[in-house]
Amino acid sequence: MVPALRYLGRVCGRARGGFPGGFSAACEPWLLCQGGRRASTSSFDVVIVGGGIVGLASARALILRHPALSIGVLEKEKDLAVHQTGHNSGVIHSGIYYKPESLKAKLCVQGSALIYEYCTQKGISYKQCGKLIVAVEQEEIPRLQALYERGLQNGVQGLRLIQQEDIKKKEPYCRGLMAIDCPYTGIVNYRQVALSFAQDFQEAGGSVLTNFEVEDIEMAKESPSRSEDGMKYPIIIRNTKGEEVRCQYVVTCAGLYSDRISELSGCNPNPRIVPFRGDYLILKPEKRYLVKGNIYPVPDSRFPFLGVHFTPRMDGSIWLGPNAVLAFKREGYRPFDFSARDIMDTIIKSGLIKLVFQNFSYGVNEMYKACFLSATVKHLQKFIPEITVSDILRGPAGVRAQALDRDGNLIEDFVFDGGVGDIGNRILHVRNAPSPAATSSLAISGMIVDEVQQRFKL
Repeated sequence: MVPALRYLGRVCGRARGGFPGGFSAACEPWLLCQGGRRASTSSFDVVIVGGGIVGLASARALILRHPALSIGVLEKEKDLAVHQTGHNSGVIHSGIYYKPESLKAKLCVQGSALIYEYCTQKGISYKQCGKLIVAVEQEEIPRLQALYERGLQNGVQGLRLIQQEDIKKKEPYCRGLMAIDCPYTGIVNYRQVALSFAQDFQEAGGSVLTNFEVEDIEMAKESPSRSEDGMKYPIIIRNTKGEEVRCQYVVTCAGLYSDRISELSGCNPNPRIVPFRGDYLILKPEKRYLVKGNIYPVPDSRFPFLGVHFTPRMDGSIWLGPNAVLAFKREGYRPFDFSARDIMDTIIKSGLIKLVFQNFSYGVNEMYKACFLSATVKHLQKFIPEITVSDILRGPAGVRAQALDRDGNLIEDFVFDGGVGDIGNRILHVRNAPSPAATSSLAISGMIVDEVQQRFKL
């Protein structure tokens, strides 16, 4: 038996499946009520493993399209959307970076429009503050122009190339030779969006079980308690307390644990997940005037990650970063967080060693910047020379679930698969939903529901 991720059971929902409660008028929309039946008595037509933004968007989309189905979401934490969803920069991406015709490009462009529309409908605050992708060196200009052409191919709205004088109009303290103005880029609190998805799901009759630690996924060997349904719910999902949830079909959106959940269900564990921590710095409040919107570097295809950038937040703060360093724990948000199992899996089972050799100097530089603020500030000064070490504070961190193949290649696009055999034919794994998954979540959820309908003949 493969040791599992933590997925335990507090219940919140209404009627379907016998779960009482729901959101009271006095509750904030993102607070889950407590109570309900024990998980050991629960059965669903479809169970979604993972209560992040992709899992919740998918649960919402599925129940809105198939209101007669009983659907449950299992989440390992006591609250929803606390890991990748709750630790990202909050940017609503426009879709400029991604290879034309790729799923990333299509879903990001579609998803950003859907997120803006959804937030407007629900009264969720957002800011369409725009973004400048700035070339600060002459050698970056050809790459910037190529990126601009890529954005046009992807159908990104409102793009234009601007010169130094227009850069100053947009960002008075930013220096640059040329920039792409992306007015459609915005910011939002994605955890608030995800919790709104959860509320929609529950109001439509869905059930959410938190604190549910999945220890095993197996096919039932006999009918439960001589039930009239017989083998209607043949899959058993069991937690460490011995509680069980039974279902007909499973969709996994497990993020940092997507490979382990796949392996747990008897499906292919590849691609493996390698966790990369991104540390942010914060601009001191008295220096926030230096940044108005998002300011990004020109990406360099020689390196696996984008590079540090300037990101305004909904609370008015300005985040600077992130870097990209190997995390020694899948949910290791602090530099010294460590899990022996996680690091051994990373070294032995993934293509990390090959990735390190391919990007050795880049990795060393990222580690150096993580240790010494002055190194990060030096990079930031290329864009805003007025920033000094005394203007910044260490901020939060996020951990990115990066899928990696055996040859050390980062898997940049979305990966969906199932398996073979009794369980494999009843399960869909969302194996890789990399950034911009939050931006794309509503578009991704539509694609997942289409795939669920096709695979499971709903």
